[in-house]
Amino acid sequence: MNIFENVAFGLRIAKVPEAEITRRVEEALELVNLPGYGRRSVDSLSGGQQQRVAIARAIVNRPQVLLLDEPLGALDLKLRKDMQVELKKIQQQVGITFVYVTHDQEEALTMSDTVVVMDKGNIQQIGTPQDIYNEPKNAFVADFICESNIIDGVMLEDKVVKMYGKKFACLDGGFAPDEAVDVVIRPEDIDIVPEEQGQLTGTVTEVTFKGMHYDIIVDFQGFKWLIQTTDYSPVGAKIGVKIDPDGFHIMKKSRYSGMFGDYSSYSSEYDELNEDSEAEDEE
Repeated sequence: MNIFENVAFGLRIAKVPEAEITRRVEEALELVNLPGYGRRSVDSLSGGQQQRVAIARAIVNRPQVLLLDEPLGALDLKLRKDMQVELKKIQQQVGITFVYVTHDQEEALTMSDTVVVMDKGNIQQIGTPQDIYNEPKNAFVADFICESNIIDGVMLEDKVVKMYGKKFACLDGGFAPDEAVDVVIRPEDIDIVPEEQGQLTGTVTEVTFKGMHYDIIVDFQGFKWLIQTTDYSPVGAKIGVKIDPDGFHIMKKSRYSGMFGDYSSYSSEYDELNEDSEAEDEE
């Protein structure tokens, strides 16, 4: 079938009058930025355009809810980001609720008004992208949504947390005195400073250039943190770090405590990825 017939398929099954089919298909193609493409073959389109045809075929039936299960997984990075913007515009124009399933955490934060984080079929947290990122409920959510350093701490009192034997000012409260907690520190909330100026000092063990920033692994007394920074520090360097009070997020202990947040395996994970890539190239 050509593009027009692909989009019209559901309407024909529903025995919609031909004139209305033509009108609704043309409207749907206009909405997905494919006006005038109706008589073309689907095989003549790019991957992104084919995804748009699939969206048009769904929305032309005017569903109340549209389920999209990893719809952009097969596209390359740039095209996927372009389609994310297109899909969000389409959703706002048609006013249909989109249930969007993805394992791409950045995509979830970019696309959604409400995020549901699940583990083995159990809901861990529901909230806005900002809530999920800034106020994770437990270590699973904190680790799953982007990168997080998760350190054992003790909440001495409201707005004062202790870790590594030192006290740090934070913005959280509502915990029992001396309650054991998980302390979340996002990699981008850490400032690298000269060793003598740091709240904590550690040793750089790994540096990876990521284009916009460096991923730096720092060993603090055997527990390795990830720091994302534009400042280069070589492997072996002794550095200090500073974290502002709003850089800490304090969570109650959960069954996920101790399972996430230590980047000791970071190097081996990159080695595995490189080995897989080399094996694919050889094939």
